[in-house]
Amino acid sequence: MPPTTPLALGPEWLDPEWLIQTFGLIGILVIVFAESGLLIGFFLPGDSLLFTTGLLVADGQYLPYPLWLVCLLITLSAIAGDQVGYMFGRKVGPALFRRPNSRLFKQENLLKAHEFFEKYGPRSIVLARFVPIVRTFTPIVAGVSKMNYRTFVIYNIVGGILWGTGVTVLGYFLGQIPFVKANIEFILILIVFLSVLPIIIEFGRAWLAGRRQPKPADQAALAEAERDAIAHAAQETTRERHERG
Repeated sequence: MPPTTPLALGPEWLDPEWLIQTFGLIGILVIVFAESGLLIGFFLPGDSLLFTTGLLVADGQYLPYPLWLVCLLITLSAIAGDQVGYMFGRKVGPALFRRPNSRLFKQENLLKAHEFFEKYGPRSIVLARFVPIVRTFTPIVAGVSKMNYRTFVIYNIVGGILWGTGVTVLGYFLGQIPFVKANIEFILILIVFLSVLPIIIEFGRAWLAGRRQPKPADQAALAEAERDAIAHAAQETTRERHERG
């Protein structure tokens, strides 16, 4: 299979095939874990990485492992990453909404994940898997809101399987199609575009809304998100007390 072009997908260190060639299966698992629940992992190439992993498993050159083993390990890493994100959010609590912006942390990313969580409820744990950036912050928001732990675990497992196994298997079978092999750069760019399309749409909506609303609305939204998180946490705490009682 011809190598992908780093220029086509951004810096070399974010090019999926370069990452796999350099760090192998261990590198894939670390990236999947980090992107699933660590604040610093939001910029990593999740979808294109999994698709490329499937392609290279089919090719057998850089990943000489059976597909079932690769899918199992990726799924476990994704589930573990979300678990860590949930526990981090649960420990830090609503104060996270007051954390100042930095190079690796933006309040707007946390706010987007909160809105996503509020809109879809427990289903957001599954749906967020397929939305870059949002998938990194959603388990953290679930922890901040003290989402019922057993409910979170169930949805986390389902989401981890659908994303970690599903995208990898898709890459494996499509990677055996001559057209896909001959146009791999285009296919990866298309996957990246489709994966960030929801973000582009949301930014477009936010930009249009920002033209109609004053800037302080951002701070109001963060304050409201913090209040919602506190309310969710209080409800879950009360529910846990009733269950113990």
